[in-house]
Amino acid sequence: MLLVILEHDRGAMPEAAREALTFGRTLAERMGVPMHAALIGSEDAALVAEAGGHGATRVHTVVHPVLEDFGPEAWGEVIAAMVGGLEPDAVLAGGSDRGNEVLAQAAARLDIPFVANCLDIDPADWSITRIQWGGSLLEDVTVSAEVPLLTCGLHAVAAEAAQSPTEPAVDVFEVDLDPALSRTVVRDRVVLSAGVTLSTAPVVVGGGRGVGSAESFAPLEELAGLLGGKVGCSRAVTNNGWRPHADQVGQTGTRIAPEIYIASGISGAIQHWVGAMGSKHILAINLDPEANIVQKADWAVIGDLHEVIPAIAAEIRSRR
Repeated sequence: MLLVILEHDRGAMPEAAREALTFGRTLAERMGVPMHAALIGSEDAALVAEAGGHGATRVHTVVHPVLEDFGPEAWGEVIAAMVGGLEPDAVLAGGSDRGNEVLAQAAARLDIPFVANCLDIDPADWSITRIQWGGSLLEDVTVSAEVPLLTCGLHAVAAEAAQSPTEPAVDVFEVDLDPALSRTVVRDRVVLSAGVTLSTAPVVVGGGRGVGSAESFAPLEELAGLLGGKVGCSRAVTNNGWRPHADQVGQTGTRIAPEIYIASGISGAIQHWVGAMGSKHILAINLDPEANIVQKADWAVIGDLHEVIPAIAAEIRSRR
């Protein structure tokens, strides 16, 4: 049995959890075993149903006073207990910060290997291709463990419901947790931005050094607004103080996965590409036909962004 850890936040399942279920469905088929899911700190029927919609045949729920909110130590302890009690063939989580953290916690408790950010897994010999150095290289490894602990790379697959959804059986997993594990637990949340965020936007309009100034981002803001998207930027822009760090796309910023990324005046350094490579499509607007982002883009306009961006916006307004 493959056990997939369902990341959630007060009943809301992030895309990383759906990606893990999608990735896990293929892995379970390769292993020739069923896919089960672990729902820690919740018995929410909607989350159980979503797990079934993505192919889980059984959901193991765990509730405990220590699990009233997310805490990496407590979740790691639960996963370690599940490995001993359920005896899965492997454990998988999404490659988010939380997914990687809780499996690292479990691995430390079990003293077994943990392989993060996997792109491809051959369960015949547990040979794995995984992301390293923020996406700048791929590493081939083989893991030797009685129960491999794995996370799939963030946006390594597109989350898709199963062709034959199931109504999963639900089991309650009993666990005894030390109250001291609640020393690291989420107590409060601060909303930094409401509505669509850079990481969830279906359209991102990005600007780089070529935009020229903070004021020159106004046409990008207009275009993003017309398309229901958000404005992103490169590290050079934040270094110049033109945009806040929260808008930065890249290895040290936000990783995005929009339907389309419109990258204007951006050279496409590897650090930026790490954050943008999850985009479904990329349109590059650049004066340099040899720029890295142009070479990687699906479409490119070789021209002045200060002419192209307003022209696109004007065309959208005229068609509406």
